Amino acid sequence: MKVLVLNCGSSSIKYQLIEMNHESALLAKGLIERVGMKDAIMNHKPVGKENCKNVLPVPDHQTGIDKLLEALTSEEHGVIKNVNEIDAAGHRVAHGGENFSKSALITEQVKGDIKDCIELAPLHNPANLEGILAMEKLLPDIPQVAVFDTSFHQTMPEKAYLYGIPYEYYEKYNVRRYGFHGTSHKFVAPKAAKMLGKDWKDLKIITCHLGNGASIAAVDKGQSVDTSMGFTPIEGLVMGTRAGDLDLGVVFYLMDKENLSKEEINKVLNKKSGMLGISGVSYDMRDIEQAAQEGNHRAKAALDLYSYRVKKYIGAYAAAMGGVDIIVFTGGIGENGDIIRESSIEGLDFLGAKIDPNKNKGLRGEDANLSATDSKVKIIVTTTNEELVIARDTQSIVENNQ
Repeated sequence: MKVLVLNCGSSSIKYQLIEMNHESALLAKGLIERVGMKDAIMNHKPVGKENCKNVLPVPDHQTGIDKLLEALTSEEHGVIKNVNEIDAAGHRVAHGGENFSKSALITEQVKGDIKDCIELAPLHNPANLEGILAMEKLLPDIPQVAVFDTSFHQTMPEKAYLYGIPYEYYEKYNVRRYGFHGTSHKFVAPKAAKMLGKDWKDLKIITCHLGNGASIAAVDKGQSVDTSMGFTPIEGLVMGTRAGDLDLGVVFYLMDKENLSKEEINKVLNKKSGMLGISGVSYDMRDIEQAAQEGNHRAKAALDLYSYRVKKYIGAYAAAMGGVDIIVFTGGIGENGDIIRESSIEGLDFLGAKIDPNKNKGLRGEDANLSATDSKVKIIVTTTNEELVIARDTQSIVENNQ
């Protein structure tokens, strides 16, 4: 089965075509940026052929998907002879609310439910839905599956997802913790367990997805029981440009002092805060680490704060689960940031978690066991593959509905 995986953003389309057999194989991947513009940029990377980059008008998502289908079937850069070789499409959908505890075959009802969640994810769900509708028009005969960022965390108990605000707001507006990065947490937890020759459903695992957006999840015997992101992706860890956990009184204080509208304070907390706001250097961890090495105090403070927050969540989730067997690092920073990994584990000896500095130093983009020989808790770094999760779920759901 060939599955086309689509991740449609407001102005971008990421895609992968994956052959799902006994050993899944990537056939091609690409990215279309500046959707809605006359000078959109398309980077197409077919496996075994030369990459290509084009600047072209892409006024909408349907045009963009049409162009990527042309690239997949082109004589020079294509990997299939015609679009009829595509058996199914899997879509990343940001928010499924409480309606979806797992991925779903797309029907009229499912599209309606995705639309109902737009108010919970106004920047993402509309674009995700546009991608679904575009595929319906271009390839009306193939099944489509929605894979939700939030669904993996729907196993959280009430005590973990409720907020300490009047219960009526949960009943009326569904205000609760949802969590995100679910496909990544769902992928790396069993992968890390398998690296140790164990079944993730027998273990207590803390997964740290650290990137420009970052979250941590507590996975107990195969189920998410807590996660750091909440009603929106702003809660939890300090991120590239997001504030993370914050005294809500600060919001009102700044609005008053700076005379900020709700749109302006939202921009401050989501786009101007986090590592960028603290360091004053960049949201990119590499730039911040370089500045810290050169003696920049704010950059050093940002790094210390980042790993301190990660460490606090690890400790909290170990307490919530009554222990921890594996701590997993993944995502752009988790996979490549040896400094952050080491400083996040430092001081967790009381949990039985010790990292081997020699194994950790300089390790980038590889799967490895970083545990010290006397570490009871295993420290694992592993690459994530959210697109493969989407492809697997798509294959499973389509085959079960045939």
